Amino acid sequence: MPDLLNRLGDCGRRFVPQSALPPGEAYEGFIARSGCVPTREHMHDGLNGLVWQRFARTKARLNALQAQAIDEAGGVGARRGPLRDALTLFDENGAVLLAPDALWQALRLRQWQRLFVELRPLWHQAQLIVVGHALLEKLISPRKPITAHVFCPPRPLRIVDNIDAVIAASLDAVHLAGKPFTPLPVMGIPGWSQENQHFSFYDDPDVFRSARRPQIS
Repeated sequence: MPDLLNRLGDCGRRFVPQSALPPGEAYEGFIARSGCVPTREHMHDGLNGLVWQRFARTKARLNALQAQAIDEAGGVGARRGPLRDALTLFDENGAVLLAPDALWQALRLRQWQRLFVELRPLWHQAQLIVVGHALLEKLISPRKPITAHVFCPPRPLRIVDNIDAVIAASLDAVHLAGKPFTPLPVMGIPGWSQENQHFSFYDDPDVFRSARRPQIS
């Protein structure tokens, strides 16, 4: 697997066998120190490598923030903490939505009928970028409940040629520590499933869940 990934091009990191990771050293710290990505011989790590190839700056930024957080904590520790939790979530299951404001508003409010039915024509102006390699792995065998954690950046992102650099620049440690994500059942996106052409597809409260009401104390 490492050799195959290395032959795809230079993403600023080299892929090496998992055995290259020294015992006791943090995975993220090793990548930051050595510029090498330990890679096992299975699909999950292969997809991680493909994301490195496509979004090298974004992955490098995620790694730098992880390594810095580990260093500041004096090691991996028993708990990641809010920043590392958010970084791991984005790295594994994250996505970036480039879309008109109306779609964003409906998504944040979990107004699924509005998002996918009433505003359906606006999806022609939208793009969902899958960054999480675990999310990619799930999509190999698509199922209705698959849900992405969509990153809510400090400022809206638009469709541009250098989107990798733009995403990387938006990854701020303080902002990420607040877990700025919103759930998106990706099979509801127009064109992602033939079944969602029938709008009854969205009448499933186990998948398209309403926003939680704030508790009154």
